[in-house]
Amino acid sequence: MNRILQPRLLPLLRVQRHQFLFSTKSFSLSAIKMSTDSTRPLKKRSVVSSFIFNLHKTPDHKPQVALFRRSDKVSTYQHHLAPISGSIEISDPNPLSAAWREISEETTLTPSDLRLLRQGKPYTFSDPSIRREWTIHPFAFALRDPSSANKIQIDWEHESWGWYDPLTVTDDPSFGGVPRLVESLRRVWFEMDLGAEAAAILSGGLDSLANDTTSGARQMAGHALITLRDVVSVLPVDDPEKWWRNVRSAAWHLSKNGRESMGAAIAAACLNALSEIESTSLESPDIRSATLSLLDEVIQTRDATTASIASSLTNYLTTTFPPPAKLTILTLSQSSTITTSLLHFLSTSPSQQIEIRILESRPLFEGVSLAKSLRSSQSHHQPKPKPKIKIYTDAASALASTDINILLLGADKISPTGSASNKTGSLPAVLAARFVTHNRAKIAVVTDTDKVGMPNELESNHVLEEQPGDMVSRAWSQSTIETESMEGVEISNVFFEWVPAELIDVYITERGEQTAADMAARSAELGREEQRIFGSL
Repeated sequence: MNRILQPRLLPLLRVQRHQFLFSTKSFSLSAIKMSTDSTRPLKKRSVVSSFIFNLHKTPDHKPQVALFRRSDKVSTYQHHLAPISGSIEISDPNPLSAAWREISEETTLTPSDLRLLRQGKPYTFSDPSIRREWTIHPFAFALRDPSSANKIQIDWEHESWGWYDPLTVTDDPSFGGVPRLVESLRRVWFEMDLGAEAAAILSGGLDSLANDTTSGARQMAGHALITLRDVVSVLPVDDPEKWWRNVRSAAWHLSKNGRESMGAAIAAACLNALSEIESTSLESPDIRSATLSLLDEVIQTRDATTASIASSLTNYLTTTFPPPAKLTILTLSQSSTITTSLLHFLSTSPSQQIEIRILESRPLFEGVSLAKSLRSSQSHHQPKPKPKIKIYTDAASALASTDINILLLGADKISPTGSASNKTGSLPAVLAARFVTHNRAKIAVVTDTDKVGMPNELESNHVLEEQPGDMVSRAWSQSTIETESMEGVEISNVFFEWVPAELIDVYITERGEQTAADMAARSAELGREEQRIFGSL
């Protein structure tokens, strides 16, 4: 028996006699394993983190955020508290679509129960303990009605859930949250950083922007700057570095969480204002007063850009379609930029027979408002002949295109490739004008270059803005609306659509006549500025 065991004991005897050899061998084996783990690349995952809020309807209740305890069936962070999270799949058109999908799968809630409240700035961090590099896309959703919380049904990924005061959520291990829980939360719940007063102002400003269906992109950018000014007026300045971060954070939320279809103009206006603050106000002994004065000046001087665009359009029209030939213009909706530019042209152009045709622009009939503005501005004592103004239905865009010289479009956003997002009805009008005039009519987009989107804001990434269907149906007869046969009929009311760059002849801007290549260059310029100002948030 001893003879059988003796060979097995020999290595141990050698270990005792050659301890260094044992240690080296043992270290080598473990070192190889550790080295393999440390050199193995991290798995990169892009995920959505969706926080569901109950904002309540009465001031007696504080906002609450739902956190879900992950089950032992998930592969990471078992039994930790987290928002609704999941990977962004290749089939997801964008992160927001992934967020809605994950919410539906893990809670059964749908857009009829929730509304998108805010999105947060994405960020990336590594967790070497599980060999992951996470890119987090945070979102905040609010219950449309507090009673909808009763509909939450968790799936296998969670073992329980509950409501928490967002201001008491911490990264302390005793709280039991997933890594960077607070970082993800604060990116959508800016109340944690700004304080109650400033946060209330910003939240109110965002609500106003989101619900404004009458102002154009340029007007909304001005409203956003006023909100930013109001936020600055109450932000504590005892810590200048924190103050500057909070100012930039407020501007970021205004550009992303107001009205996304108008986000390009708002972002550019905020970036311009922040750049001015950075270069002139940060060194002032009274940062707040200096910044407020500067913002007042920026807000007041925005009209100069519109005046430059108006001059550019007048120059283009008078040189491209010189008198005495008749000039027939087709347009739609009521872009404030086009309204101002046409009024400038009519007041300064030589005597010329001019006809302006306007599509009524359902469902809010902004085209009718444009016609009224143009007619009411014409003086009865004006020596020049008044332009002929004629309104057409949207469905008559082909008839309205007969013998026109130019179709003028506004733009709420310009993509990096030069495509223009404008009121729905714009693309049919362009196609009709191209066909009816055999491509003789010019297609011009009248816009300021602040409306050009960032390099990553392509048409495919754009979220369609769907407004309530009753905006459409309110124009119908009451008997039609009330009939039982209409039950279950959906009413589509997509507000904006894209006009591809290849259908656009010229962009009339504050810089003069420009091309799609100029739009791409402007997009790159804005992208660099966005990264410089917002990159460190």
